Amino acid sequence: MNPTKELIYKKDTNLKLFVVTVLLTGLAYGLYRGVQDNYLAEIVHITEFERGIVEFFRELPGLLLIFILAAMYRFSETNVFKVGTAVMLAGVLGLLFTGSSKVVVILFMVVFSTGEHVVMPIKSSMSLYLAQKDKGGTSLGITSAIGKGGNILGYLVVSIIFFVFARLGFSRQDTVAFKTVYALAAALLVGSTLVALAMKESGQRVKRSRLYVRRKFFTFYMLEVFYGARKQIFLTFAPYVLILVYGATTTTISLLLAICALFGMLLSPAIGRIIDRLGYKVVMVADTLILVAVCLLYGFAHRLFPMHIAFYVVMVNFVLDSIISLASMASNVYVMDLSDNREELTATLTTGISVNHFISVLIALLGGFIWKVVGIEVLFTISAILGVVNSIFAATITKPKPR
Repeated sequence: MNPTKELIYKKDTNLKLFVVTVLLTGLAYGLYRGVQDNYLAEIVHITEFERGIVEFFRELPGLLLIFILAAMYRFSETNVFKVGTAVMLAGVLGLLFTGSSKVVVILFMVVFSTGEHVVMPIKSSMSLYLAQKDKGGTSLGITSAIGKGGNILGYLVVSIIFFVFARLGFSRQDTVAFKTVYALAAALLVGSTLVALAMKESGQRVKRSRLYVRRKFFTFYMLEVFYGARKQIFLTFAPYVLILVYGATTTTISLLLAICALFGMLLSPAIGRIIDRLGYKVVMVADTLILVAVCLLYGFAHRLFPMHIAFYVVMVNFVLDSIISLASMASNVYVMDLSDNREELTATLTTGISVNHFISVLIALLGGFIWKVVGIEVLFTISAILGVVNSIFAATITKPKPR
């Protein structure tokens, strides 16, 4: 057997720096994400309806991503990656050094989100093209696992910080613990930005279309629409259900997120290999069918069980949703198979994120309204229906013929 066939990555000077940046950014994101929802609920006093409005603005950078990247279309992918990391740092610094008024918090959440969304497609594209032929899914799985490993450490640090501050007598409404977490996240993003700046430009510059829409990618765009809708319901409202309906503390939420990230780190490489072996179609269909049960249990647990039991049921479903969302990397491998070159891959992934976020911003606004008017049961039933439609589109996928 030729040992080179077992290698996952190509020889590239940027590989180690890329991995370190993914790890540091993942750790910083774990800190940021670990306190986000409790910070909004307990310090900024955002209601369930207002949470949808906050998410609308936070997701706008994803919707506008094609225009944001259009302004940098002459940059190499590595330089775009550097800019995105630095913008994430600016967002955390804003949350650290400014007040907790609703407008200010939303503003700097949008700044952080802008950097996050700029990095998102570039990270996937770099991971795919650092990989050997037919190892794209495995590479994405490893990259995801590294990021999840950083997330775990971040979430655990949040849990420890809030546990210690609680024992010291600080209440849930004190900002000291939150500011401590933001300070640590900022320090990590400084390190991540410096490492990213050390990366060399990768070969030729990759020009990006302002809007890349091709008929052959129609199914991918539709998958992004329905995946974006169901993802947004869980991302925005699932933690808020735990906080407002069941009274979950920051320590509880961060521990749950740590468990989700642990499963993500352990399972991402395996799911990547499953995608390479069974194909992305099988994985995407199975993912969305499991999702239906998860959504229904999340929305109706408090109707089916006593509240103390429903709390545990909802926490288990929170973790299950995180696990099945890992299969979303299958769509990236699908696009790679359809793409003729690296430029087309990056442009399509970028456009896909914008398509995804077009529906996400609408769901964010409507979701809070639906929760307030008719309850979480209807909200998560809609999420289940979206999962079914997503599965139908995934079932229509056919693997392109080798070129």
